[in-house]
Amino acid sequence: MRKVLVTGGAGFVGRHLVRRLLEAGDEVHAVDCLAPYTGGIDPAAGWPIFDPREFRSFIFYKEDCRTWFARVQDTDFDYAFHLAAMVGGRLMIENNPLAVADDLSIDSAYWGWAKQAQPRKTACFSSSAAYPVKLQRADGYTLLEEDMISFGDEIGMPDMSYGWAKLTCEYLAQLAYTKHGLKSICYRPFSGYGEDQDDAYPFPGICKRVLAERGAKALSVWGSGRQMRDFIHIDDCVEGILTTVDKIDDGGALNLSTGVLTSFNEFASLAAELAGYRPEVKGTSDKPEGVFARGGDTAKQRRLGFQAKTPFREGIQRALESYLRSG
Repeated sequence: MRKVLVTGGAGFVGRHLVRRLLEAGDEVHAVDCLAPYTGGIDPAAGWPIFDPREFRSFIFYKEDCRTWFARVQDTDFDYAFHLAAMVGGRLMIENNPLAVADDLSIDSAYWGWAKQAQPRKTACFSSSAAYPVKLQRADGYTLLEEDMISFGDEIGMPDMSYGWAKLTCEYLAQLAYTKHGLKSICYRPFSGYGEDQDDAYPFPGICKRVLAERGAKALSVWGSGRQMRDFIHIDDCVEGILTTVDKIDDGGALNLSTGVLTSFNEFASLAAELAGYRPEVKGTSDKPEGVFARGGDTAKQRRLGFQAKTPFREGIQRALESYLRSG
């Protein structure tokens, strides 16, 4: 039985990762303070996908991870998955940049703990927001490759304070490896989605709007609607993590992406079609849309043995059926 730490373990990605680890027979220590707007769900209230309390090997700490790092100095963790962060979708990133900057304090505390605790392997969760925004504009965009971020060259402007915080965490991972021998991998997830994602994120927001307005002649999406994202199902995201976690040790980065760009207009139209109607999809100029096109190159993932399998159409269908069942 492996001993595993998951910070941010009650969040969207954390819950799905915890499930897979518990099902694999691991002892999982999940830390989460359930900060507002982050999508964290208290296990005592019940998790939508499964009940981790059914596993005797699940230990939950309802606690700020910074407090936990100062309090717990166990030196026998096999893996530490560091997901804790202040993030809650585009509104959080753009309207609360100083709250997001709190991630710097969280990551600083994490690396201080890791230096002392020396987990056998650490996996840090960066973001596709770390990529330079100049590569994601309407007048010139491309699929983003991991080596487009280089700490030894011009780094480029990332997406808001969230992107800067994630870049800093990646840089610390590389320093932790070179200076202290801490083996790490840094993941850059793109637009992860799934049925139990918090409503602050675009995917559940659009799907639930499609169902609530079923039969309407028009349907609205944020921004122009032309902006594009690389949507990866949470099951694929977690599979990618577990497939590759032992394949990079030097703090290097790996995308979690499909390489397929879908506009929000296309997304809403497809969801409506699956719900049985064909409205005109319109953008709303009063809501933020972020960069124009953000998609992740998949070549490195494939070399390491992972490729996302869930078509976006299937993921939307699963979500719509889930929302209809839950009322």
